[in-house]
Amino acid sequence: MIGVFGGSGFSSLLGESEEVVVETPYGPTSAPIALGTIGAQQVAFMPRHGVSHEFPPAQIPYRANVWAMRELGVRRLLGPAACGSLRAGLSRGDFVVCDQFVDRTSGRADTFYEGPETTHVAAAEPFCPELRGVLVDTAVELGIPVHDRGTVVVVQGPRFSTRAESQWFAAMRWDLVNMTAYPESWLARELELCYANISIVTDYDAGVEGGEAVSAGEVVRSFGESLERLRTLLLTAIPRIAPQPQDVCATALDRARL
Repeated sequence: MIGVFGGSGFSSLLGESEEVVVETPYGPTSAPIALGTIGAQQVAFMPRHGVSHEFPPAQIPYRANVWAMRELGVRRLLGPAACGSLRAGLSRGDFVVCDQFVDRTSGRADTFYEGPETTHVAAAEPFCPELRGVLVDTAVELGIPVHDRGTVVVVQGPRFSTRAESQWFAAMRWDLVNMTAYPESWLARELELCYANISIVTDYDAGVEGGEAVSAGEVVRSFGESLERLRTLLLTAIPRIAPQPQDVCATALDRARL
């Protein structure tokens, strides 16, 4: 089963589906999970912000969401999300399949391993390389403007960056800014699930030369303009995703426990 977390403006993926509620040790999930199929592939879909977008980025119950997907049998997760560009070469409407993140959040519950057994999961390659390859190859085939790697800096939210912060992120040569890629992606790795981020550029961040102040309305409008391409990408790529191999994701807990 393939899991998909939907982002801003992406309320559904499946047509006919069955909704299920999964109880977790970490409380309720953002929303019931819709179960359906794309081609012959079983798919589980959840809007990460809730049915009515009631969960701001820092209040999303990430642990419950990822745990529930695993309980349903999901082994591979896709996380499309809106993001801001930190450099002129990444334009509105571009898709970026990230290979690295930088965590600038604070206070989020971001691990399943709080003791008594100490667990250190390696984070050098935080996104699944095979899933990334499927998404990039499919986007190229469909003519969708896509970048096959990028570093996303994840900020706490709900506010957008100041110009000074944005200029700092750009000076560090990071590519994108987003509010949800962490800890969602990392919690998947801690449960030995594959995870790939699909960042859809909706705006230029405030510090990018010539960039205007970002607004929520602009993000939603711009994301909406890319929604059909995202849907087409997912509907085409998901049936091509193979069962999880014994890769860096599936073996993340090997030698991680002290």
